[in-house]
Amino acid sequence: MISAELFSRANRSIPGGVNSPVRAFGGVGGAPLFIESALGAELIDAAGRKYVDYVGSWGPMIAGHAHPVVVSAVQDAAARGLSFGAPTLSEIRLAEKITSLMPSIERIRMVNSGTEATMTAIRLARGFTKRNKIIKFAGCYHGHLDALLVQAGSGVLTLGVPGSAGVPETVVRDTLVADFNRPETVRALFDKYGDDIAAVIVEPVAGNMNCVLPVKGFLQFLREICSERGALLVFDEVMTGFRVSLGGAQSLYGVKPDLTTLGKIIGGGLPVGACGGRADIMNCLAPVGEVYQAGTLSGNPVAMAAGLATLNLVSEPLFYEQLNRLTQKLVQGLKETALRRGVALQATSVGGMFGFYFMDKPLPETLSEVKQADVARFQRFFHGMLQAGVYLAPSAFEAGFVSGAHTDALIAKTLVAADSVFKTV
Repeated sequence: MISAELFSRANRSIPGGVNSPVRAFGGVGGAPLFIESALGAELIDAAGRKYVDYVGSWGPMIAGHAHPVVVSAVQDAAARGLSFGAPTLSEIRLAEKITSLMPSIERIRMVNSGTEATMTAIRLARGFTKRNKIIKFAGCYHGHLDALLVQAGSGVLTLGVPGSAGVPETVVRDTLVADFNRPETVRALFDKYGDDIAAVIVEPVAGNMNCVLPVKGFLQFLREICSERGALLVFDEVMTGFRVSLGGAQSLYGVKPDLTTLGKIIGGGLPVGACGGRADIMNCLAPVGEVYQAGTLSGNPVAMAAGLATLNLVSEPLFYEQLNRLTQKLVQGLKETALRRGVALQATSVGGMFGFYFMDKPLPETLSEVKQADVARFQRFFHGMLQAGVYLAPSAFEAGFVSGAHTDALIAKTLVAADSVFKTV
């Protein structure tokens, strides 16, 4: 198998053979696929085999792979120069587009990754409030910055690692952990540490412990308690931004955060991130304020062009209506097919984001409930679907994604494959 040979070769020069841990198939076993190309909603591996793709580069490819509008924008920008280390009009255009779609963002700072975005948000929150402690939620992943790599989701959860070596206790002593969807655990932390809590950071839809939606009133509670206690509310919308709706999760659920972190879709497939929010908070950033942040390639014109082209595509009429319809069709089809085959399965979706769990209990609301899912059954299902030409996230603890390039025919093909695989798991 060509991918296995490439993985063996990669291990000789790259730690673990991959440049991001969850790609290694550690959560499902076997060698990862090496991808040669992609078009629309399909991947082609190094052996020339085609797959229906529900990973979408972990979320960014909402318009589909190699969309001609995005490719053309990137080519035009690249022809003028890859990076200047100086301001460009493209930065302004993307910033204006984002602020027009997310009213809570009055000012925005471009960076190069979601990790940089959350790092900036945390530093900014501490600098603005003059407080030290941060509340995060078990199972929510905010990048690999030291201060938030505590009870994180994504690859940390997939690999069964409780945190990370190399993170000193002194760095995380001001990180407090609450339970997602459990307001009482947040209130208890505020009662104990309230005068020193700078911010609460949350994925408004948790996408790094599979896909866990907020229970009714939870996000509103976070807004209220932060306002009451003088802390900032930070929405990590690196995944949900422009994925669950045109205005992100904050628009969908009607909650206005003080700061928002973005990534993935706003780069159209290129490395990018952003931190934005209230003008008075954002103006604390250098060069106008005392909170330092910088980046050589931040706002580079090629990434800005890809991001703007993508946001223009998703802003077209009925884009999200179609995306929602296809995602719901996939999820409903999986549930009905599993039921017909006698397989215990729970599934959910929001916008172009979905998740499913092999369990006979209600949909999980917390990390501890997510962990009750049958991971071994997921592993068998994953490999069965892969053999049938369907590429799912190689972990029971990652959300899946549908793009604007998916079609009814591809959804139907996926459900036919699932029907066959369910009989074997």
